[in-house]
Amino acid sequence: MHVAFGILLLVIGLTANFPPNSVGIVATQLYHCQTPLALACGRFLPNFTLAYETYGELNADKSNAILICHALSGHQHVAGYHHAEETKPGWWDLCVGPGKPIDTRRFFVVCSNNLGGCHGSSGPTQLRSDVDHSQQVWGPDFPIVTVEDWVQAQARLADFLGIEQWAVVIGGSLGGMQALQWSIAFPERLRHAIVIASAAKLSAQNIAFNEIARQAIMSDPDFHQGRYYQHGVLPKKGLILARMLGHVTYLSDHAMRLKFGRELQQGQFNFDFNAEFAVESYLRYQGEVFSEIFDANSYLLMTKALDYFDPARAYQDQLADAMAKARCQFLTISFSSDWRFAPERSREIVNALMKARKAVSYAQIEAAQGHDAFLLKVPRYLQLLGCYLNTVAKTC
Repeated sequence: MHVAFGILLLVIGLTANFPPNSVGIVATQLYHCQTPLALACGRFLPNFTLAYETYGELNADKSNAILICHALSGHQHVAGYHHAEETKPGWWDLCVGPGKPIDTRRFFVVCSNNLGGCHGSSGPTQLRSDVDHSQQVWGPDFPIVTVEDWVQAQARLADFLGIEQWAVVIGGSLGGMQALQWSIAFPERLRHAIVIASAAKLSAQNIAFNEIARQAIMSDPDFHQGRYYQHGVLPKKGLILARMLGHVTYLSDHAMRLKFGRELQQGQFNFDFNAEFAVESYLRYQGEVFSEIFDANSYLLMTKALDYFDPARAYQDQLADAMAKARCQFLTISFSSDWRFAPERSREIVNALMKARKAVSYAQIEAAQGHDAFLLKVPRYLQLLGCYLNTVAKTC
């Protein structure tokens, strides 16, 4: 019997000043699976670990569970705080908590760090699991993983938690791809899929952005073919460049104009190559912070999983045929200013679902923030999400 199904509630002091609609203090837990997992690349993991967090309580008939799938640089810490002194909550705290769109008074919410990640799940930074008593981390030898592999691992976690069917599988960007894959691989195990700012496959332009990011990392002198751990260094410069490139694609031109314009740090040209414009300083700062919390080998793996996802490939490029297996209802959301995962990509999903005669609702939200809008306070978007999930809650 799992104690509160994974929630470890810690006693917090009176000095903790969390918002009233916060889930409060939560703890990451580890699920250790000892059953081998066959991977799409032809290799297998003899065992694996998933780091995960849960919020809310599973109801008696276990019908109120929601799986949140994270995006490229995400992790299992979706909402709340890990300790009383923490000031920054989980990455989707805006949406998860009492009275929020994903209402933890009504839903039991689960999120795990994907295989190949660097926040506690089996991946390049973890000790090898294919060699007995190995004291070596996987590093670049960790297998290439795919969205299909992630969903298979998540299904094992669902089994462990006693969840036979998710009320909803939801995700934005790369997380939306996982929601789509769930509807194909386990059609009987979810009632709703919410796919936000995502696509059924990457465009050539998006693959190109990912390749530039990978080359920035692998060209760093400190990369050492991915074995930088043994050399006691990190390919920080490469990872910083990769993150800077990513940030540019996540924001819209309009958002960048509003936030930075052509503002100069010192109000004048210095005629050198230091960060003179505000946008330059911002990108360098974001890259520096990211390089301290994310692993370069994991970044390579995550971008490859993005590139490879294409469920229609096994169906002569007919997405409708791939989606014919789905049984759940779909909500697909796009944002008007998102050029990384443009509304056209969401409409391709919607058209395929309609062709396959599936129940699907679609909304294009007017928002100036670009791809990052799915993580931000966009009132119309949050209202839509809340209304849809309110309807789902009534059936749990």
